[in-house]
Amino acid sequence: MSLWKRVIAAARRINGMSRKLQLIQESLGRIESRQIVMNARSADEAEFKVYSQWGEDGIIQYLIANVPIERKLFVEFGVENYRESNTRFLLINNYWAGLVIDGSAENIQDIRNDMVYWGYNLKADHAFITRDNINELITRNGLKGDIGILSVDIDGNDYWVWEAITSVNPRIVICEYNSLFGPRAKVSTPYDPAFVRDRAHYSKVYYGASISALHDLANRKGYSLVAGNSAGNNVFFVRNDLLGNLKAVAPEKCYRRSCFREFHDQQGNLTFDDFETRLSKIGDLPVFDFSADQVARIKDVAGIGD
Repeated sequence: MSLWKRVIAAARRINGMSRKLQLIQESLGRIESRQIVMNARSADEAEFKVYSQWGEDGIIQYLIANVPIERKLFVEFGVENYRESNTRFLLINNYWAGLVIDGSAENIQDIRNDMVYWGYNLKADHAFITRDNINELITRNGLKGDIGILSVDIDGNDYWVWEAITSVNPRIVICEYNSLFGPRAKVSTPYDPAFVRDRAHYSKVYYGASISALHDLANRKGYSLVAGNSAGNNVFFVRNDLLGNLKAVAPEKCYRRSCFREFHDQQGNLTFDDFETRLSKIGDLPVFDFSADQVARIKDVAGIGD
């Protein structure tokens, strides 16, 4: 056998092993989800990871077991290549249908080459999302009105884009928050239609909105905060008319300081700074303070002691 044929054969074996590992991972996830339905008393007890970044898969399984969902549809954006996302396990395990959007054409092509694209009812759209185009992006893919889940994670304009969405009325909303802004400040990075986290500041920790800002926005849109993940970066909201036995909680109860030591120096190297150091290094950067209706510095609104 030639060297080239041996390389091809080895690649096929690796791909086969990778698929078998995915199947094992999904099977374990199904077992976990059944245990959650039977035993979990709250979202805090439900966390597990299959394809989500942290424990979001389990929280989602808990919520869909407790929130009536008529149209099992989702919209998720900021998914990169969709290997790690909030809705992939939902798509595979629960046979939901949905739309994913990402700003990278390469990522979208990767998704379209993935078996989930032909094996399940998934649409993938390439677009750089702004608050001005998000509704058109959703409706041009055939979604409108009542849907099951909206998941927002674009590392920047999350608050402003969710605020703008009127094309769909999700029953559950998942949104990323920036724990560096603390549990009480109601702030977001100022809206910039061209915002890209990696370019906004070399640290890569200057992005998004605080948990309290998202909580206030959710209340205005008719949602209650019901859970936050232990990693300290995602919160979950349920439409008020569907809360049932779920309890609304205050932002301070859901807030967690993230342990991600992802601060980068100006040369692009990770510095592994602790929470207070990361916060102090971005303290002079601007955020929009919704309480004062003006732009302020992070260090003036997000106290290190929070």
